[in-house]
Amino acid sequence: MHVLPSLITALLYLAAAALSLHRTRRRIRGEPAPRKSVLMSAWGGAWALHTLILYRHTFRPDGLNLEFFNAMSLILWLVAGLLGASTLRRPLEPLAVALLPVSALAVLVAGLVPEPSTVVAVDSVGIRVHILVSLLAYSVLTFSALQALLLAIQDQHLHRHRPGGFVRTLPPLQEMEQFLFQLITAGVILLTLSLVTGFLYVEDLFAQHLVHKTVLSITAWLVFSILLWGRWRFGWRGRKAIRWTLWGFAALLLAYLGTKFVIEFLLPG
Repeated sequence: MHVLPSLITALLYLAAAALSLHRTRRRIRGEPAPRKSVLMSAWGGAWALHTLILYRHTFRPDGLNLEFFNAMSLILWLVAGLLGASTLRRPLEPLAVALLPVSALAVLVAGLVPEPSTVVAVDSVGIRVHILVSLLAYSVLTFSALQALLLAIQDQHLHRHRPGGFVRTLPPLQEMEQFLFQLITAGVILLTLSLVTGFLYVEDLFAQHLVHKTVLSITAWLVFSILLWGRWRFGWRGRKAIRWTLWGFAALLLAYLGTKFVIEFLLPG
C-alpha cells in the first residue's frame, strides 16, 4: 500500500477539524468566524483524496476489498461526505471536530494494513446494489447517531438552563430534532432496501456467516421503525428519540463492524 496519499488525506482531515474548532471557538466568543469556504476547501480536498484511495483499495480484479479496516474507512468516508454536505447549510462544525479526526485515523490505518487476503466476489448487479445500499444505510444511520449525541448534549444544557459553550452555536433544538428524523427516515428506507436485496441476492445466508448480521440488522430496522412510528403516532421526541436512535445504532454497529471484527480477527479461517 502507498502510505503517502493516506497520510496527506489524514492531514487534510485534521486541518479541517482544526478549522472547525477555530470557527466554533470564534462563534462562542461572538467574534466573526473565518470564511466557511476555507474549511470546506480542506474538507473537500480530504474527501476527494479519500475517494481516490478507496477506489484503488476497494475495487480488485477478482472482487471487492471489504475487509474490516477498509470497510470502516468506506463508512467514515460516506459519513464525512454527508456531514460536509450538511455543514454547508447548518452550523455543524462541533460534529466535524469529533468526526474528522476519526476519519483521518481510519484512512491512515486502512493505508497501512497489508493487501487483502480475501475479497468479496460481485458476480451480479443485485449483489452490487445490495452492497451499495447497505453501505449507504450504515453511513446515514451512523450520522443520525452522531446527530443524536449532539442533540443529547444540547438538550441537557437547555434543561439545566446553561446553554453555553458550543451549544450556543448550534441551530435551534427543534431544527436539530427535525434533521435527526430526516436522517433516520432516509436510513430506514436504505436499510429496508439493503435487507430486501440481501434476501433476494445472497445465495446462502448461513454458509456465508451472515445470519448474525441479518438478525442484528433486522433488529436495528425494527428499533428505527418503531421510533418513526412513535414519532408519527405519539409525537416522540427529545430524550426518548435519542435513546431509541442510539439503541438502533448499537444493533447496527454490531451487525456490520462487530460481525466483521469477530469473523476476521477472532474466528479467522
